[in-house]
Order: sequence, then C-alpha cells, then structure tokens
Amino acid sequence: MSTLTSTPPLQETLAVSKKRSRRRGGPDAPINKRQFYRHLMLIAMASVMFYPLAWMIGASFRDDSQISDPGIWPGQYFTLDGYTEGWEGIAGVPFIRFLFNSLLVATLCVVGNLIACSITAYAFARIEFRFKKVWFAIMLGTLMLPHHVILIPQYILFRQFDWLNTYLPFFVPKILATDAFFIFLLVQFFRAIPRQLDEAARIDGCGHVRIFLRIILPLSKPALATTAIFTFIYSWNDFFTPLIYLTDTELYTVPLALRSFIDATASSAFGSLFAMSVVSLLPVLGIFIAFQKLLVEGIATSGLKG
Repeated sequence: MSTLTSTPPLQETLAVSKKRSRRRGGPDAPINKRQFYRHLMLIAMASVMFYPLAWMIGASFRDDSQISDPGIWPGQYFTLDGYTEGWEGIAGVPFIRFLFNSLLVATLCVVGNLIACSITAYAFARIEFRFKKVWFAIMLGTLMLPHHVILIPQYILFRQFDWLNTYLPFFVPKILATDAFFIFLLVQFFRAIPRQLDEAARIDGCGHVRIFLRIILPLSKPALATTAIFTFIYSWNDFFTPLIYLTDTELYTVPLALRSFIDATASSAFGSLFAMSVVSLLPVLGIFIAFQKLLVEGIATSGLKG
C-alpha cells in the first residue's frame, strides 16, 4: 500500500511565514516605537548637518544682493553668474588652474604616503630589529605633537633649501613617512595578515621585498585605500600650508583661491565663492563614493590584532 502525504493548506502556510517574518524583523513585523523615534532623531540630526551644504548650493545660484537669504532655494533670484564669473578665476588665472594645482599636490602626497608609510609599517609589523618597540613608541608619540610646534623650524629649513613658493614642502615630508597615523593604521592591518604566508614565501626563496610586494600589498588594499582617501582629502582641503609657503597666484591651490574671492578692502564675490566651493567638493565627493566600500572595510579591519 502506498502512503499519501498531505500538503498543508495555503492559509496555514501563509500564517507560518508571517510569524517567521515578524520574528526576523521583516516587512510584516510590528513597528517598534523605540526604533521609530531613534530613526526620526537620526533624520532630524542629518537634516541639521545637511542644511549648511544645501544652503551653500542654493546660495551659489543667487545674486550677490540676495546672498544672505536664509532659505535654501534661490527662488526668483536664480542665476548662473556665480559659476561663470568664478570659473574665470582671479587675477587673470582661470579656476581650472587652481583645480589642477590641488590635484597635483594631492596626488603627490597620496603617492608619497602610500610608498613611505607602507614600507615603514611593514618594517614595524614584520621585521625584527633593535629598539623596535622604542622607535614605534616614539613614532606614536609624534601624534601628540602639535603641528604649530614644528611650523617655524620647518619654515626656516625649507627657506634655506630655497623651497618657498614651490610644492616641495607639501610632498617631501610625505616621502619621509611623517604621518604616524597612517603608519599605525597599516601596521595594525599588516599584523592581521597570517605570518604563515611569509613562512611559505621564504621556503620558496622570497625575501622581504618580494613578500612585501607580492603578498602584503595585494592583501592590504582596504588599508591602502583608506590611507589614500584620507591623504587626498586632507591635502585637497589644506589651507594653512599653502598660505605659508605659496605667494604666486598661479601656484595657488583651491582653498587659497576660494579665500581670494573675499577681499576686506574691496567688494567680495560671495556668489563666485559659493559656486566654486560647490565645484571643489565634487572631486572629494566622487572619490569618497567610488571607494566607500574599501574605506569602511579598511577602518573596520585595521584594529584587529594579528
């Protein structure tokens, strides 16, 4: 005799699936009031933080006479004069020249930090040498050293080298691995990579150079991307260093060029200032969106102990 297996009714199956969906927090789950108010508070905080950016974008499309309007919409004062006049630049130098200068400086700083900090981090993470812990502690101690303490000695040194009004003071310190934060970040990431890979490579006859280039670096893309993104953003937005070392208008970076739109002794072009500020945000925003996944992964995994 053959036994017949009875299938459960459709209503019973739907009821079971709804119960499981409620337990797992699915679309049929009851609304949690606590979670609702939490999301509502986060949305309110995000709106407060987003308002200055939205106001700047709206102000970039306004006439200078209505630039102080607190609203975020240009309304009847909509105009593109801020973009057209701002793109013409200052002192006969077009604004695209300042964008190129900032891109050049940021790229050189990124390359310098990636090369120098990764090599230094590999030495601290994988090579044993005398007074290693002492040097590592000294390196971390530089994080607590204010930048203003070394500003005057650096300026005197670079002036003796005849590096003023050049881009050398921007990226030469990067080649010497002066950013202790990125060294520490890469050291933590390198320590999380299993040492068995190094031992297997040494059995195949690899030295430190080949292990570094063929094993450590390919496995450290998230940390390297984090270093590159933060270096680019900091170099792109840096105002103080160009203010100290650059005097020629053609060598200005974007922050100095934006500051030049405001003149305390004459009329200030606030429309052009806000318009070019919006333009200067696009490269940083594009890079952050393109490498957001690697950035989050690099920050999340750099604190693991190997």
